[in-house]
Amino acid sequence: MPLEINTKKIGCIGAGYVGGPTMAMLAHKCSDREVHIADISSERIAAWNSNNLPIYEPGLQEIVMGCRGRNLFFTTDVAKVVQECDLIFVSVNTPTKTRGVGSGRAANLAAWESAGRAVAQHANRTKVVIEKSTVPVRTAEALQRVLDGNRRDGIEFVILSSPEFLAEGTAIKDLDNPDRVLIGGPQTPDGHQAIGLLADIYATWVSRDRILQTNTWSSELSKLVANAFLAQRVSSINAVAQLCEKTGADVTEVARAIGMDSRIGAKFLQASVGFGGSCFQKDILNLVYLCEQFGLKEVADYWRKVVEINDAQKQSFTKKIIDRMFNTVQGKKIAIFGFAFKKDTGDTRETPALMVCDLLMEDGARLFVYDPCVERAQALREFAEHGMADKYDYGSQFIMASSAREACCDAHAVVILTEWDEFKTFDYTEFYRLMLKPAFCFDGRNILDHAKLRDIGFEVHGVGKGDPAIATQL
Repeated sequence: MPLEINTKKIGCIGAGYVGGPTMAMLAHKCSDREVHIADISSERIAAWNSNNLPIYEPGLQEIVMGCRGRNLFFTTDVAKVVQECDLIFVSVNTPTKTRGVGSGRAANLAAWESAGRAVAQHANRTKVVIEKSTVPVRTAEALQRVLDGNRRDGIEFVILSSPEFLAEGTAIKDLDNPDRVLIGGPQTPDGHQAIGLLADIYATWVSRDRILQTNTWSSELSKLVANAFLAQRVSSINAVAQLCEKTGADVTEVARAIGMDSRIGAKFLQASVGFGGSCFQKDILNLVYLCEQFGLKEVADYWRKVVEINDAQKQSFTKKIIDRMFNTVQGKKIAIFGFAFKKDTGDTRETPALMVCDLLMEDGARLFVYDPCVERAQALREFAEHGMADKYDYGSQFIMASSAREACCDAHAVVILTEWDEFKTFDYTEFYRLMLKPAFCFDGRNILDHAKLRDIGFEVHGVGKGDPAIATQL
């Protein structure tokens, strides 16, 4: 007997970095359907219902404003969303566990389990529950047990996996024109029907040949592996960058040379201070834990190295700053350009800036930070969440500057940690005039014209560029 599912009302539990933009795009593309997003955070929902959205993504504001109140609704009433919607996305946070079994590697699924129990408690008819969060392989199986163990007579639950493949800063573009949409589900009549219903919704704007249908486990694993492969490329080019600095090679030239090989390609070959964000490290560590659980020690060690190289890159970059500034930054004012983990987002989770700032303050530096999308409270929360709430006198060592010019005034160095486009347009001649001499520039993203900066008078150090004095001899 086929499932009786009404797809005109679509629900989502979780209004974070994935749930909010994804559901906003769905409402934008499917004007004939209502989309209801529930979150237990009243503060977050209030922000979604205001003109100051809790998330910055280029293009998101316009889409939300165009749909909100028409066919896009934000609420704290989880029970109502579960009762009124038959298709329910679950997009809650699944951070890495900080204690207990699997600490530092396994995903913390407490919020996910809580969402599942809420669905079971309030469901009044058959529901299709869709994993949107990044979860370990076989999470759907665990959720099915939670739902089945708490279901009432006559109510069925079908669980699908449809992971997101968004890049922060381009999330709206990624949602509008995705490389692929992946839907995994049970290989049963009910599973195939549920997959078909979700595929029909995506097909409103995504061509059918880009909608991939798999079993549940393949879908769950594909998300982890995709992020692991992308992070692996970043760590690979950063490992090469460290070798370039020792040999006088230029990592930009090396990346261009290997990127022209069609088997390799040029994407994700930009050497930098390191990767960040909520996904890469978390998903790799999740993959490591999964491999360990299945006794694949060598495989686990391989993927763990990707994270270790990333940490080593951040440490190496910071050591370079201290070494070049006469082996101490004690009491020195340093202008930090960027605290978000990448441009075009205000997300600071696992940002490389955190470790760099930590190590600089540990050596006594006074940091003046300028980031167009990160507020001081958010940056301090990041320190607190990593056990550093009381480590420093943040009032004197970590200052959020209102402008790049303020950050540079009487500073010894400028450190680029986020590749914001506006950083390329600044008047560095003016900054040089304001700074103490010698004035240093450490470009952790290789986004500036280093030759021009040297002509101005800066001592410039990038990533993977080697010592200019050595380079001119080779």
